[in-house]
Amino acid sequence: MEVVLKKDHEKLGKAMDVVTVKDGYARNFLIPQGIAVIATEGNKKAVAESRKLSDKREDKKLKQARIQAKQIEKVPCTIKVKVGEEDKLFGSVTTQEIAEFLTKEGFAVEKRDIELEEPIKQLGVYTVSVKLYKDEYAKLKVWVVKDEAA
Repeated sequence: MEVVLKKDHEKLGKAMDVVTVKDGYARNFLIPQGIAVIATEGNKKAVAESRKLSDKREDKKLKQARIQAKQIEKVPCTIKVKVGEEDKLFGSVTTQEIAEFLTKEGFAVEKRDIELEEPIKQLGVYTVSVKLYKDEYAKLKVWVVKDEAA
């Protein structure tokens, strides 16, 4: 029996996929649980329409992420830190601090979207990846400098 998945299913596929399963599995589990509906011509057309709309939304989000990536890469990120003897940092520069900087600059970025290869524990210039959307990343230059006021 052919069914249209309404939700993602780890073994069968993603939402809006048309899959073939055994009749009993479809009637006794997938349909009553709301995971799938029978693949009638009407349902197949509805899936095709919603897939087109979904693809348009995905393309729009991807374009916005690429534009935002270019904007983020132009922003100079300078983080002032307190240092001790021999210019060693007290602690390290965290993703939270970088996220707060980007938020002040007008970018909606969460700290879990910022990827550090290793903790920043010294003064210098670092390149940090900022995940914007699925596989779209921005490379942000972070300058870690001594806070002269301290």
